[in-house]
Amino acid sequence: MTASEYDAELDARGLFCPEPVMMLHNRINDVAPGRVLRVRATDPSTTRDIPRFCQFLGHELVRDEEQGDEFVFLIRRGEA
Repeated sequence: MTASEYDAELDARGLFCPEPVMMLHNRINDVAPGRVLRVRATDPSTTRDIPRFCQFLGHELVRDEEQGDEFVFLIRRGEA
């Protein structure tokens, strides 16, 4: 992923459930609707929790991938 693919970033590495999603909930509000937030995490539960977060709150999970021991998500903020 290149920096041109996202507008803001949240580093949740080293944090465990529920902290990454709690931080995401706050950070996504700093991103304008339609803009993309990159989330980096190390907790495997984020692979379940972040897609559910997006679905429940109307954000688009643009991409999710595993990079070594990190999980990286690109989330486009919804209009809500």
